[in-house]
Amino acid sequence: MEEETLLDENFPLFGKSKRKSKLIEPQNTDFSSVLETTQLEKFSGSSDTNSSSAASFADIGLAEWAVQTCKELGMKKPTAVQSHCIPKILEGRDVLGLAQTGSGKTAAFALPILQRLAEDPYGVLALVVTPTRELAFQLAEQFRALGSCLHLRCEVVVGGMDKLSQARNLVGRPHVVIATPGRIKVLLEEDPDIPPVFSKTKFLVLDEADRVLDAGFEDELRVVFQCLPKSRQTLLFSATMTSDLQTLLELSSNKAYFYEAYEGFKTVDTLKQKFIKMPKKVKDVYLVYMLSKMEDMGIRSAIIFVSTCRNCHRLSLLLEELDQKAAALHSFKSQSLRLSSLHRFKSGQASILLATDVASRGLDIPTVDLVINYDIPMNPRDYVHRVGRTARAGRGGLSVSFVSQNDVVLLHAIEADLGKQLEEFECKEQDVLSDITRIFNASRVAKMKLMDEGFDEKAKERKKQKMRTLAEKGLLKKRNKKRKISVD
Repeated sequence: MEEETLLDENFPLFGKSKRKSKLIEPQNTDFSSVLETTQLEKFSGSSDTNSSSAASFADIGLAEWAVQTCKELGMKKPTAVQSHCIPKILEGRDVLGLAQTGSGKTAAFALPILQRLAEDPYGVLALVVTPTRELAFQLAEQFRALGSCLHLRCEVVVGGMDKLSQARNLVGRPHVVIATPGRIKVLLEEDPDIPPVFSKTKFLVLDEADRVLDAGFEDELRVVFQCLPKSRQTLLFSATMTSDLQTLLELSSNKAYFYEAYEGFKTVDTLKQKFIKMPKKVKDVYLVYMLSKMEDMGIRSAIIFVSTCRNCHRLSLLLEELDQKAAALHSFKSQSLRLSSLHRFKSGQASILLATDVASRGLDIPTVDLVINYDIPMNPRDYVHRVGRTARAGRGGLSVSFVSQNDVVLLHAIEADLGKQLEEFECKEQDVLSDITRIFNASRVAKMKLMDEGFDEKAKERKKQKMRTLAEKGLLKKRNKKRKISVD
C-alpha cells in the first residue's frame, strides 16, 4: 500500500483525477516556473541535424568499440539528437528527446545503454517500452546491430507470441528487454518469478513516449513502474510533445535534460504533399490507377494507409484479385503473419504495403517513395507520422491523400496544423475511370471473400471485447466522446 501512495505522488498523471493528455507546442511552453522548482536543463535547437551535431562519435564520449561499430554500420557522424542526448545519458541524467521522425532517436538511447552494459554485463540493464509489436522487433534489430560485438542478449516481449517461452527467456535475464505495455503487464502480474528480474534495472526507456503515455496504457505502466527501482534513469523519446510528457519531465528528480529540435507539426521539405478529390464510391479505382503509375513515376515501393482492419484486408483481397503483389499489416493478423508481411515489404518481394496506423510510427524502411492516405486520418498528428514513412534521411518522397466529400474538413485541419496548403495531384478523370468495370468486378469478388472468411463476425466480437476492456479501465465514455471506436 505504501508503494501505491509513493507511485501516485511520483506520477500524478496516473491518478484518478488525471487530466486529459493534450498536444502542446514545445516552443511555446513557458518553462520558467519549472526551472525554479526542478533541476531542468533545456536545449531548443533547429531540426536541421547538420547544424548542431558533433564532429564524431568519439567527441560525445562513446568508447572505441562503439565508435567502430557506428563506422561499420555507415553512421559517419552523430545527428543532433545523438550529439546532445548521448553525453547527458552517460552522465546519468533523465532525458526527454523530442525530435522529428527519422532523426536517429533510437541510437541516441541505445548507444549509451550498450556502453553501460559493456562496463557491467549483468542482469536486465534496460527495459524499453514501445507501443506496437512491429516497433518492438525493429528496436531489437537495431540494438543487436549496435551491440553486435558485445554478444548482446535481447528479448522481445509482445502479444501474439507464446507467453511461457517469453517468461522462461526473461528468467534467463537478457541484457535488454523490449516490450509492448500489455504483454509485459501480463507477465509481471501472472508469473511471480518475473518482477525480481527487473529489480536492478538501470534504464527505463519509453519509445514513441507520447503514445505509450496515452490513457489506454495507464494500468500497464502502473504495473511496470512498481517493479522497477526508483534509482533508474528514465529516458523518453518522441516526435510529438504532449502534456503527459511535460508532466513527467517536471517531476524528474534526476536533473532532467530536455532536448527539443521540433517545430510543431512539420514535414520535411523534400516531401511533396498532394491530394486528389474524388467521389467515395470510386476510391478503389483511383487507388489502382495510382499503383499502375508507380513505375512511370520512378517509385520503388508504396505504403497505403487505411483507417480500419476491415478496409485493409478488403483492399489486400482486391489487389490480389488484380494480380498486384501487396503485403497487408493490421492487428487482425497473427504476429507471425504481421512479421512476414513486413519482411516481404522490406525485402522488396512486395512493392506495396497496405497498413493501418500500426505502421505509422517509427518504422524505418528507406526505400519507401510513396505514401497514400486512402483514408484521411482524424488527427493531424497521425497524418504527420504517416507521411513521415517516406522522404527520410534527406531523400525525396511523395504523399497523396484521397479526399472524398466527407474528408474536406479533415484536409483543412491538416493544412491548418502544417501551416501550408497541399497541392492537387494532376490526373485525368477519363484515364482513371477507363478500367472501372474490371476494378468494380474485382471489388465485388473481394467483398464476397471477406464474407466467406467471416471477417465481419470476427470484427464484431473483437469490438465487443475492446469495449469491455475500455469499460473496465473506465475509458469508455472518454473514447466515445472523441470518436467512434474502430476495430483496430
